[in-house]
Amino acid sequence: MTERAGAAPRTALVVTVSNRAAAGVYADDSGPVVAEGLRALRFAVDGPVVVPDGDPVEEALRDAVAAGYDVVVTNGGTGLSPLDLTPERTRRVLDHEVPGVAEALRAAGAAKGVATAVLSRGLAGVAGRTFVVNLPGSPGGARDGVQVLSGFLEHAVDQLRGGDHPRPGAGRAGT
Repeated sequence: MTERAGAAPRTALVVTVSNRAAAGVYADDSGPVVAEGLRALRFAVDGPVVVPDGDPVEEALRDAVAAGYDVVVTNGGTGLSPLDLTPERTRRVLDHEVPGVAEALRAAGAAKGVATAVLSRGLAGVAGRTFVVNLPGSPGGARDGVQVLSGFLEHAVDQLRGGDHPRPGAGRAGT
């Protein structure tokens, strides 16, 4: 990924959604994986912030959008348990969904032989000028999710910042 001269650094917030980690029952082991992955993509990363599922997720997302983060990545809370409410709280914040991202995340997990990846109810979309995506809570799912995001996250942020689509052959002599 190349940083454009004079462009503001791309910013990201990682939000770990875990009732048990938020209560101190165990340490967050997937949020740091997401943060490390985003730093490798040259994002300035804050977090992980650990919150319990439910309304605190919505509050964290709204605060992040208000703070102007380019990207917010949640990890956890996307399963089938009655306590997994992250997709519902995320949907309340999004202006519009980008379903292809969530589909790509599930497909990548399934392609790696993780049959349960298709059970993730995670969403992705845009809130204001912030790209929001829900990843699974397992460290492996989080790592794989960041790998999927690496293919397009820079372009998504550039688009949300008002950038144009790259044009084939643009910038070459004789075009």
